[in-house]
Amino acid sequence: MPQTVRGIVARAKGEPVEVVPIVIPDPGPGEVVVAVQACGVCHTDLHYREGGINDEFPFLLGHEAAGIVETVGEGVDHVAPGDFVVLNWRAVCGQCRACKRGKPQYCFDTFNATQKMTLEDGTELSPALGIGAFAEKTLVHQGQCTKVDADADPSVVGLLGCGVMAGLGAAVNTGGVSRGDTVAVIGCGGVGDAAIAGSRLVGARTIIAVDRDPKKLEWARELGATHTVNAAETDAVEAIQELTDGFGADVVIDAVGRPETWKQAFYARDLAGTVVLVGVPTPDMTLDMPLIDFFSRGGALKSSWYGDCLPERDFPQLVDLYRQGRLPLEKFVTERIGLDEVEQAFETMHRGEVLRSVVVL
Repeated sequence: MPQTVRGIVARAKGEPVEVVPIVIPDPGPGEVVVAVQACGVCHTDLHYREGGINDEFPFLLGHEAAGIVETVGEGVDHVAPGDFVVLNWRAVCGQCRACKRGKPQYCFDTFNATQKMTLEDGTELSPALGIGAFAEKTLVHQGQCTKVDADADPSVVGLLGCGVMAGLGAAVNTGGVSRGDTVAVIGCGGVGDAAIAGSRLVGARTIIAVDRDPKKLEWARELGATHTVNAAETDAVEAIQELTDGFGADVVIDAVGRPETWKQAFYARDLAGTVVLVGVPTPDMTLDMPLIDFFSRGGALKSSWYGDCLPERDFPQLVDLYRQGRLPLEKFVTERIGLDEVEQAFETMHRGEVLRSVVVL
């Protein structure tokens, strides 16, 4: 029988979100109902509310989540009722041209649940990133569930579902940061700090955090930055070069996603260094630079989408590292809130007062 639960819905662009009854259908073939235990409040959810992703309102928000598999549909063999899982939005198909070329991290045809969750009047909901986890329960494809250590704190490991994985993966998977490298991270919110934590995890010798907010720079130090640069007071490019013997960093990660921060990343890298863009620009942003500057430098310019991760490979490993005390994921959780506090959490996040607010259900 379909179930009715509480969930957070954005009905129209820019309007405050609402806690309303959500109808969850019985899982069909390949589908799973998950009882959500915790879900992080991500900037992407705010982008959905503001119409910055698409206009397929109403949205069921939330996607950085962990919970317990409750029921499964026909043919589900990936997970079973009772499994503790982190939800993901990269359920690879295994059949598209990227998957067949051995690059499933670029899968072009990821799976979502076929059935729709609805409002009580039958209005179909668009789940954020195919998940919709600001709800007591949600319906997803089995491939969106990654089983991890059941003793892990869901409020902590659920953050791997988006922001933490995006930042850590941008450093380790996309940027290829390794032992002895110099790294600079521009923008020290949740994604940037995850890139810092990832760089520390793999042994980077110099990790430079760049931001305009002293509080964020303090968080960055707690998560592994060896140096901080306040871009409101100092030229970021000059500071990064000075801290890297005048050469520039081996890897520079732009976790802001604006033309001016990308230019800083470009000019702050070593001649054969790598720039990774993980901050999300808006469609109207453009870049104007001399082409000769691209020609005269080697290295690589990359974009990172979901940290080039493979959830089945990466999530269990990172949870294990967290459980061993080697990856301080718990430091990303600034506050734990209730479902009815999401709108307030958006305001707190927008003011830069938290790394992550986490809804606990």
